Amino acid sequence: MLFINYFDCCAEEPGSGIPLRGNMTYSDDFQISSMEELIELIDEVGFVPFFSNEIQGFSLEEHIAPGCWYDDADSEFWPAWEWKGPVIRKMKCAYGKFLRNKAMYISHMWFPDFANFRRQGYDFDARYDDGLASFYDKELFELLDLKAPALSKDLKKDGGYGKNGKKGFDTIITRLQKQCYVITSDFRYSTDKFGNKYGWGIAEYSTPEKFLGKKFTNAVYKRTPEESYARVLKQLKKILPDVGQKQIEKILR
Repeated sequence: MLFINYFDCCAEEPGSGIPLRGNMTYSDDFQISSMEELIELIDEVGFVPFFSNEIQGFSLEEHIAPGCWYDDADSEFWPAWEWKGPVIRKMKCAYGKFLRNKAMYISHMWFPDFANFRRQGYDFDARYDDGLASFYDKELFELLDLKAPALSKDLKKDGGYGKNGKKGFDTIITRLQKQCYVITSDFRYSTDKFGNKYGWGIAEYSTPEKFLGKKFTNAVYKRTPEESYARVLKQLKKILPDVGQKQIEKILR
């Protein structure tokens, strides 16, 4: 199979240093072998699920180069996981469990529309006042909003979640991500006495308003939720040309 590296073959505008990318889709043959190529992919298509899902080919996992995924890496260093924090920080993109409880990168250009239709046009306070969010969701959201950015382990401790405390932290934080009130703003690692990182990265959470700033707040409610949904659907149909509309609509629920 021939793999096309779009990131090497793109032309550049004279004097700008900015790649002039083509109409890339997930039906194309390509592999991602570096953090820079992942950044280009997110910027190009707007939506990049981390793991494979119901739509074949619509994920980083299915387009990752050999040696970059956990099952074929040469050591405990798993590049696709190590890229997460730097990509989020560098791009100021949204990352979270937005796709049927699975993680996805969304570019800063597309996240306001995605968040608007998922929020149904509500900020969190209005959602709660209209009876569309539980007290437990409100409690955790307000704690995060006060502490953001905050590590998941610190939120659990400060909120009293744990074995002998409140239950449901993971369920609530996942629901708040699906509704786009919470995003992952970084991944932090524990270090040994020599400063070497070890273990899994610990998720650092924030709100889109605090992490993305005015680029988000000035755009998120600019359109009706229906208009935002139509824009997102159109973009997904463009980058998934071989997938039927009903299947795309299903994963957007």
